[in-house]
Amino acid sequence: MVSKLPNLASTSKMLARSARSLAPRTQIAPRVVGATRNLPVRSRLPACRPPSKPNDSHHHRRGPTQLYKADSYTKSEAEFESVLDRFAVGRACAVLRTPTASAATKAMTAAIDGGFPVVEFTLTTPGCLDAVADFRKKYDGKVMVGCGTIMDVQDAKNALDAGAEFIVMPVMVPEVVTWCAMHNVVSIPGCQTPTEAYTAYKAGAPLQKIFPGVAGAHMWVKAVSAALPMLRLNPTSGVDLDNAGDFLKNGAASVGLVAPLFPPDVIAAENWDQIRANAEKVMGKVKEAGPFNRKA
Repeated sequence: MVSKLPNLASTSKMLARSARSLAPRTQIAPRVVGATRNLPVRSRLPACRPPSKPNDSHHHRRGPTQLYKADSYTKSEAEFESVLDRFAVGRACAVLRTPTASAATKAMTAAIDGGFPVVEFTLTTPGCLDAVADFRKKYDGKVMVGCGTIMDVQDAKNALDAGAEFIVMPVMVPEVVTWCAMHNVVSIPGCQTPTEAYTAYKAGAPLQKIFPGVAGAHMWVKAVSAALPMLRLNPTSGVDLDNAGDFLKNGAASVGLVAPLFPPDVIAAENWDQIRANAEKVMGKVKEAGPFNRKA
């Protein structure tokens, strides 16, 4: 009987495969380029603002956050704080919407003559940005001028180009709030629930506009500000000539006056003296309430 000899070629291949399987494998590190692209923007970008002091408490307002190289829109921290300080002292903002540009300037002048230290022109008013620029030049340092109905970042840039010192939105627009926080610009987004107001605060909005009006009026503000003391509520809708003081005495950081200060029929009649009288009445209530303590 003839014995079968092993196939040398196949044996060699088997030995080679065995040797490769026993050799240590080289570990290839995962790619790190772009590894942060799915992280939140605040995690990706280096923060330029120094860390909070150890004794800072959670209920103090969120400060300005400059997260990347400054550009022409970036405000200093001193400018940011100055806007909030002036809101805390003035506590009332005249918010104007008119059908014509000429009525806007005359109506707002009457409100300022009646004592309003903070004013807001809305983009729904014809010639809004021109009015912002004119009033900023005329009253710079005496009256703080802002721009409302900001719906996107380009709106915010246009308002700042015109000279606006703060930005107001009728709703929570996350990209605008984030952009403003990155540039140390005070933004005031519209909110209606405690959750919306807290979300705006966490996103970097130091003031939260309560709009539209809420059931309970100033008692709602009292309850929410007590439960969430880090918020700085700015009720607008529902505030009138008689109850403005009630809001300020029950937790509102500031208030906004719209139609009660600027009744459409009064504007149509060009009764600027009446608007001045309305302003004087409101500011009397504001003075009774006194300034807002930002550090409380």
